[in-house]
Amino acid sequence: MEKTIIQIYEVQKSGEAEALVALGVDHIGSVLADVNKWKNATIRKTVQVVRQSGAKSGLIPLMKDPVKIFAALEYYEPDFVHLCDTLSPFPEEQQTLVRDFDALLSLQIDIKDRFPQMDIMRSLSVPRTGQAHATEIEKNVLGFVERFAPFSDYFLIDTLLGGENQPVQGFVGITGETCDWVIAGKIIAASPIPVILAGGLWGENVYESIVSLAPAGVDSCTRTNAVDKSGLPIRFKKDMKKVRQFVEEVHRADRFMEKTHFAANLRR
Repeated sequence: MEKTIIQIYEVQKSGEAEALVALGVDHIGSVLADVNKWKNATIRKTVQVVRQSGAKSGLIPLMKDPVKIFAALEYYEPDFVHLCDTLSPFPEEQQTLVRDFDALLSLQIDIKDRFPQMDIMRSLSVPRTGQAHATEIEKNVLGFVERFAPFSDYFLIDTLLGGENQPVQGFVGITGETCDWVIAGKIIAASPIPVILAGGLWGENVYESIVSLAPAGVDSCTRTNAVDKSGLPIRFKKDMKKVRQFVEEVHRADRFMEKTHFAANLRR
């Protein structure tokens, strides 16, 4: 069995990246949060350090302009670009997505043409449990899977809060909350490409997520960040003890899955 990919965001400094590699993190992602100051020598060095270490470097460009995205990818040269534009599965918002679909698909095709060595990770937005019209939401998300899979190398499932509650408007992520794992499981089962599960994962629930859903990978950002005196997560600063626990729990889940798989083969 393939081991579960361990992916950690938001890593902006090379020293922190080196510490994560030493802990066994496979994918280390950085974020370009300022569209007007997207050239950052510190982040560029971080991407280089990750790549040289044998782990995979990822980059989220929080920008919409394709020209700036292409320039950023040329400057940083990550192993994969992570596109996390919100793709709302809510039924009442489907009519407004048609133009977005075309633009995002064109962007991914252009990225592949310009950077054939670079993988593309596409975020899929999944709401929290207990939503009305859950069946239709599930159908819409699976439609996204079908449309984007031919132009993506990975999917990442992340939690959509909806409306004005999303931390970064126009993009999905950094909520610290879990999504509907039933829908997530349907995505993982249907996808022809590897799926990484994100959204509120940390050392306390990542084992359960792997054993229950068997994603290709798991991602943590907010829940493995350091916190301030009031207990709020600090952006762009990891808590290495939390990351270590996360990694250990992923490995524990992998051992369980391997043992279960081996036992199942013996019974055949």
